[in-house]
Amino acid sequence: MKKLRVFRETIDKWLGYLLSILMALMVLDVVWGVVARYLLNNPSSFTDELAGYLLIWVGLLGASLASGKGMHLAIDLLPQKLEGKKKQRLEIVIEVLIFLFALSILVIGGIRLVYITLKLGQTSPSLGLPLGYVYLVLPLSGIFIMFYSAINILEELNDELQEELEID
Repeated sequence: MKKLRVFRETIDKWLGYLLSILMALMVLDVVWGVVARYLLNNPSSFTDELAGYLLIWVGLLGASLASGKGMHLAIDLLPQKLEGKKKQRLEIVIEVLIFLFALSILVIGGIRLVYITLKLGQTSPSLGLPLGYVYLVLPLSGIFIMFYSAINILEELNDELQEELEID
């Protein structure tokens, strides 16, 4: 489990770096758009579109990282009332549901969306960027969420096993 934690921390760190870079690019893009529009009186044609695409990437990858750190939005009324094995089993069920959602909607659905948009040759209006590259963040974030959910499941099972060994 120690190697898995170290690997998780490495993924967290690199995902954090990637998000920082994307955020910095988005800030620079928006600042350039404002400067070009209001100071130079020559609005840039691509800044709005690029900012939107960067926001999509930051939002989905940020949700992946938040999910991995347990910082995502949750209604935790039931887990607060449970204790011991019941609480651990509920956490496992929740993580399995998150894993299945990420697999079916983000990964499988995202791969289909990427494939269709690349196959149809859809491009963005201002940048001329293939939209499949923009949508690539869906399966990518789904893979990260599945990774974090699988680790959380393994940690819960390990904790449950440790408790059973202590009882015996």
